[in-house]
Amino acid sequence: MTQINYAEFEQVEIRVGRIIKALDFPQARKPAYKLWIDFGDLGVKKSSAQITKLYDLADLNNRLILAVTNFPPRQIADFMSEVLVLGVVVENGEVVLIQPDRNVPLGQRIS
Repeated sequence: MTQINYAEFEQVEIRVGRIIKALDFPQARKPAYKLWIDFGDLGVKKSSAQITKLYDLADLNNRLILAVTNFPPRQIADFMSEVLVLGVVVENGEVVLIQPDRNVPLGQRIS
């Protein structure tokens, strides 16, 4: 992997959000959910997330997550994904969400 310097890392905007709505996404090529995430002053952003193996829809509501908020939006089937929810890919391609271990202000930038 190519090394980057701190100035390059600072360009990646990672913020705390809270999932406020989650729906099945049957139109996606791979199993995924549609997520609506509240980022406080940044507003509510949408994301498509391939996290169906480890998370039920009911488990996602109110969950804090981390997401990259400054990537360009990406069309996924009939849905515009505006942020990239961060997770750790483990065995069998399962994704474990990354989240703060206590409540922090929504929209707070990670540094």
